[in-house]
Amino acid sequence: MLRSLYSGISGLRAEQTMLDITSNNIANVNTTGFKSSSVQFEDALSQMISAAGLATTAKAGTNPNQVGLGVRVAGVRTNLTEGSQTTTGNNLDAMISGDGYFVTQTGSQTLYTRNGSFHWDSQGRLSTADGSLVQGWNAVNGTVSTGGKPTTLTLPSGTVAPAKATSLANMTGNLPSDAADGTQFQRDITVFSADGTARQLTVTFTAQTATKAGQWGYSVADGKLPDGTTTAPVTGTLQTDGSGQITGSNLAPTIDGIKVDLSKMSGYANLTTAGFDKQDGNAAGTLLAVSMGGDGTLSGTFSNGATVAIARLAIGTFTNPEGLAKAGNSFMTETLNSGTVRLGTAGADGYGAVVSGALEASNVDLSQEFTNLIVAQRGFQANARIITTSDEILQELTQLKR
Repeated sequence: MLRSLYSGISGLRAEQTMLDITSNNIANVNTTGFKSSSVQFEDALSQMISAAGLATTAKAGTNPNQVGLGVRVAGVRTNLTEGSQTTTGNNLDAMISGDGYFVTQTGSQTLYTRNGSFHWDSQGRLSTADGSLVQGWNAVNGTVSTGGKPTTLTLPSGTVAPAKATSLANMTGNLPSDAADGTQFQRDITVFSADGTARQLTVTFTAQTATKAGQWGYSVADGKLPDGTTTAPVTGTLQTDGSGQITGSNLAPTIDGIKVDLSKMSGYANLTTAGFDKQDGNAAGTLLAVSMGGDGTLSGTFSNGATVAIARLAIGTFTNPEGLAKAGNSFMTETLNSGTVRLGTAGADGYGAVVSGALEASNVDLSQEFTNLIVAQRGFQANARIITTSDEILQELTQLKR
């Protein structure tokens, strides 16, 4: 049988494979995080007609004479070029800008994906659209430790930000150095106990200019404590020195463990702006929203104004990411030729950054894919013509004897 007939058949098979791959690329043009593929061809084993001849003094050397036996698919290569960023506005959507894959768990199987369309399920677990569980490190008391093995990221039901007892209250502004003796005003601020109970902290200023020019007396009083008791006020004096500076024997009085910082106040004339700037305590708060940072940290915003780390995404990289095997549903699996996964965090050396509120679009180039369709079609037609021509030759052979 003619060798050309089988060469044509191998060409049909190869071009059909190219057509299949191109069609799959086009079908996934809108698949989040999809990586297109391309086929690579190589020639098949060639049949030796005559081997190469050795050159002698009487005769020149001869080259080998071979006839090729067709084509075959050498491999299918994955294009790992990063897709464009598609903004979604969903704070749980994420894309990786750079190298790396999100790590997920389905049953006992670990899978990797560039599709960062995440959501919370009914059990408070972060999952992908098809239900795979996203892996990372959960926070303990607002601190994320990334040293251990990643686990399923969870948002416990009824998550709250714990109360924090006030330990510092700052005062700023101006005490008028020219105030009349006996001038008095008070400033209040809400402070908190360790269990989140709120109470009022009051600082009362009284001008004592009859005693000494520019002198002010202060009294710091704390409200009723959780056990129903009150603490005696803490008193002291301040002095304006004529240049706008405040001095005193105690610029940081402490009452019930709360330090009241008066050192940032000033003492200019004709200006009364003294008041509390801030305090560092808070009541317990309920979770309002979850956002994602560029390092993959999930942070909760709570009703008490606190922002607390909840968890952090794990990112996996490979020595040879082209060696990963596609497992469907936009997932990849580790293979012998991909190398073992290296787990880390977004933004670290060798790991891409996380862009929240966005997804990675497919990297399929439609103009190239349509060109590949034409090439595959023409290649298929040409190989079909080889078979047709070989068939006509065989027909002529069968008609030699009539």
